[in-house]
Amino acid sequence: MKLARAALRLLLAAAMVGVGVLHFVDPGPFVAIVPTWLPAPRGLVIVSGAFEILGGVGLLVPRTRRLASWGLVALYAAVFPANVNMAVHHLPLGEADLPTWALWARLPLQLVLVAWALWVGRDEAPRPREPR
Repeated sequence: MKLARAALRLLLAAAMVGVGVLHFVDPGPFVAIVPTWLPAPRGLVIVSGAFEILGGVGLLVPRTRRLASWGLVALYAAVFPANVNMAVHHLPLGEADLPTWALWARLPLQLVLVAWALWVGRDEAPRPREPR
């Protein structure tokens, strides 16, 4: 189980850093899915990209792992409106024009990402209890 958690932690960290970097390298597709009712779409994309990178790197540092996992959960909640907007308006993400069913299927996958982040953010061994 320890090896599986470490491997999945590394995979999620790499994915978050990779997607976060894309927010800086090619922000256009991300800007396009930000709902119109939110201010400063490009700024929000840059901020979310920075937090994706921080969360991914934070998962790899034992001292920040738990906080990073909770930060990623908050990030997934924060970007959820963009994912809903993408599904409702059938917006492509760059060159990827997904079928409507796939856009809607992505929404519950956010829960998978939440569970994944929380699981890989847990300590390997339980902490000893403090005496009372």
